[in-house]
Amino acid sequence: MIQVENLSKSFNNISAVKNINFKINKGEIVGLLGPNGAGKTTTMRMLTGFYKPTSGNITINGLSVENQRIDVQKMIGYLPENSALYTDMLVCDYLYFIASAFQLDNSIYQKNLDYAVSATGIEKYYYRPISQLSKGYKQRVGIAATLIHDPLILILDEPTSGLDPNQIIEIQKLIIKLAENKTIILSTHILNEIENTCKRAIIISEGTIVLDEPLTNLNALKKGGFKFHIMFSGKINNVADVLKKELSIDDVQLLSDNVHDTKLTLTTSEHVGEKIYECAVKNNWPLKELFAEKESLENIFHSLTGGKS
Repeated sequence: MIQVENLSKSFNNISAVKNINFKINKGEIVGLLGPNGAGKTTTMRMLTGFYKPTSGNITINGLSVENQRIDVQKMIGYLPENSALYTDMLVCDYLYFIASAFQLDNSIYQKNLDYAVSATGIEKYYYRPISQLSKGYKQRVGIAATLIHDPLILILDEPTSGLDPNQIIEIQKLIIKLAENKTIILSTHILNEIENTCKRAIIISEGTIVLDEPLTNLNALKKGGFKFHIMFSGKINNVADVLKKELSIDDVQLLSDNVHDTKLTLTTSEHVGEKIYECAVKNNWPLKELFAEKESLENIFHSLTGGKS
């Protein structure tokens, strides 16, 4: 459906996107993550044909974005972060205006309109001025506008930005519903939004892709799954080597080793707290502290992007 090859974009010799590659199949919901300035919006604007790449190729449904831009744009519904709504218009007039821009005939327009209004749940606001709507319903109108030409692909840039928690949940449910027959790329700063709505995460940092994994691929995404924090009383010699050998785990790090206590961390794909305790009893190590921290998408994001905000 979407093929990106060696894609780069520079502005005045400053690289915003650097030689990225990815492929998105029909029906996928892909979350695009990254700190501010990482290159997410630039990538989305190149996918929609708004920006011309400095180098590289984008193919959508077999068509080149560079050479067949208008045909490609007919297949895409794009919701920018700040949706350009004309707030002095009625909702019905605004949707008709968008449909006119796509030159839809009346029969197709009516069919698509019924779908867009129903899918976004804006029926009771259809004849109201956009200025009178809450931010959540304005966002729904923006999404309805992206659906009016029945695109194959939705590209949504920060669709829940500025919404309250209830509105965020409503928009997330809407996105999941739309994914039943659309391919969706979703950019967001809300990490649990990716986990709630997407099947796959692409993390961009400083213009390059640092992770591209299905969310179900826990071993790859979660980097081991559990991080155990261990403290023994007093100085214990060779404790890291013994734990590695007896538990068959390579990732054991000795944090401190002195007369007062010995501290370690141990990372593994399964919960081995009971095995650590049994190993301590077997070797007569006085255990003072043992707890597990489950790896999260937030931790992974922080690690891969260097903690950049």
